Amino acid sequence: MRNLIISAVLTSAILIVAGLISVPQASAQARKEAPAEAPSIAPPAGTPTTGTRRFVIRFLTDSEFPPFHYYDEDGVLTGFDVDLARAICQELGTQCDVRALPWNELLPALRRGEADAVIAAQRITPALLKDFDVTDRYFYTAAWFAGLRTSQRLTITPEQLERRRIAVARGSPHEAYLRTFFRESAIETTETVELAREAVRQGRADLVFGDGIGLVFWVNGSLSQDCCELKGGPFFEPKFFGDGLAITVPHQDVELKRMINRTLERLRRSGRYEELILRYFPNRIF
Repeated sequence: MRNLIISAVLTSAILIVAGLISVPQASAQARKEAPAEAPSIAPPAGTPTTGTRRFVIRFLTDSEFPPFHYYDEDGVLTGFDVDLARAICQELGTQCDVRALPWNELLPALRRGEADAVIAAQRITPALLKDFDVTDRYFYTAAWFAGLRTSQRLTITPEQLERRRIAVARGSPHEAYLRTFFRESAIETTETVELAREAVRQGRADLVFGDGIGLVFWVNGSLSQDCCELKGGPFFEPKFFGDGLAITVPHQDVELKRMINRTLERLRRSGRYEELILRYFPNRIF
């Protein structure tokens, strides 16, 4: 009897020890067979969770349209467009490669993938939008009147300019605008924009009507001999003067367009955009 009791006790002890040993083995096996879970690591603050990080943005521009893009006296590529491109890269934390090509080579180079974007005072046209995409407008094209410096304040309306002599370049969108909205004015066309400005300086016309950018630099430059000032305006009409200037990107690069648009908005809010405008344009032209 005593031997039977001892045998039963030993058997129970063996079973208990075996059970204790098999539990961790089973747990280890279960852990081995269960799929591993990826560690949950939150991205650093300010890091985008979508899209591909850009280490460099390759911009193309022209070099013969100051103050937007030109070579300075030291042979350095500069201008409003060039500095805006660099400000975009700086805001994005990327390197910036800005390279100049002749105007008629810009879009073909972008099409071949030799650059990521073109920033060259590009006007938005149906032909451009057929082959490329564009960002939000970074500059608006406006028209202005300019006339002799006088103490008399001139109200620019079609009624107030009846029978007034207005010089304008023949065949320009500015002539078309005048003939549409200022029909009662004496519209005097010239062969070139420069001749229209000279007509005002020499007193052969009361006003000149033309591109705001050109007139701003003319009235503040030496060619005008300090004769004139801007009058009224600015006048915006996409049908005649275009829908502003934008950065051109390939249709397929949706992410780059989105990045640039967000960055342009941040540059406006921070005041950096206004700083660049005032650096290159002595008077606000829009």
